[in-house]
Amino acid sequence: MHQPTWMNAELELLRDAARRFYDTELVPHEPRWCAQQHVDREVWFKAGAAGLLCPGIAEAYGGGGGNFLHEAVIFAEQSRAIAGGLGNSLHSGIVAHYIENFASEEQKRRWLPKMATGELVGALAMTEPGTGSDLQSIRTRAMRDGDHYVVDGAKTYITNGSSADLICLVAKTDPSQGARGVSILVVEAAQVTGLRRGQPLHKIGMHSQDTCELFFDGMRVPCENLLGAEEGQGFRQLMKELARERLITALMSLACMERAIEETLRFTAGRRVFGQPLLELQNTRFKLAECETQAHLAGAFVDDCAQRLLTGTLSPATAAMAKWWVTDACGKVVDECLQLHGGAGYMTDYPIARLYQNVRVHRILAGTNEIMKELIARDMEKRAA
Repeated sequence: MHQPTWMNAELELLRDAARRFYDTELVPHEPRWCAQQHVDREVWFKAGAAGLLCPGIAEAYGGGGGNFLHEAVIFAEQSRAIAGGLGNSLHSGIVAHYIENFASEEQKRRWLPKMATGELVGALAMTEPGTGSDLQSIRTRAMRDGDHYVVDGAKTYITNGSSADLICLVAKTDPSQGARGVSILVVEAAQVTGLRRGQPLHKIGMHSQDTCELFFDGMRVPCENLLGAEEGQGFRQLMKELARERLITALMSLACMERAIEETLRFTAGRRVFGQPLLELQNTRFKLAECETQAHLAGAFVDDCAQRLLTGTLSPATAAMAKWWVTDACGKVVDECLQLHGGAGYMTDYPIARLYQNVRVHRILAGTNEIMKELIARDMEKRAA
């Protein structure tokens, strides 16, 4: 298994603590949570008490005071555990950073400590029916009326949607201005009317993760809940944070690749074909060698991107490269590993089948891989100009 170049004793302790938490508090409950399509609310409080929420947020706001590497080991271990129901990579890795980076001091002190304890669960509402990855074409509107915005529209595929207490909502505050008319409002769900949550969406995988549609019918949000000093900053805020989101998706895919290889090594060593272990057949050995190489290449790329993120030098184009290449490689590796399981690989009793279900969405999350290639090509065009 790939060992990150940045791993140290402190991060190893955090990784081991996260692994024990997931093995105890998540994995045993996954079948029940898959059936109900969301985790129990109390597990958020347990994760907060264990120090797994907001590890990269400053201690002054109730966070762990760490950095992206602390988040990376926590999110990777959860992916490796195949226990994706707790939407923490979004809550801690994305939503909390929108607030820490762009909110006012008063907003940070009001929201972040409660996110760190699990009292507030965060969600990010970007995607809409019919718009997908095209954020400039969103139709949800937030029109100013006195000291409130009146919001009308809908969002879909919202992780943590049913349980979210704090929703970073992307909306048009000035539809005539295109991207310059996009703003982010922070919706405190318990304090608004006009917010309606749809039924849980039935997905191919990630069955235990809370995913739903959100509807806004004249929802009134205080103007003071605007994220940023003025309207029209939303698209810039999104572009700044999407690189982080794309890298998180890549590192989760890497963890799933590694788990798939580990499972397949164990299975093929114990499965006998034609009187010998499946692992001794040349085809098995060559396929696993290819998978291991893909995982090491992905690991080196993710390591480099993580270091760049820490120093503020991770470009949107490089994050897009990591996101599409690693998630694509993950899909191929998991598929090869499932094939080596034979019929067992199609049975959800086996971890490889659940990995196969879950990783397919990685090529869609945080912007589809096709959009990633378009972003990379646009960056290349600038060099040619």
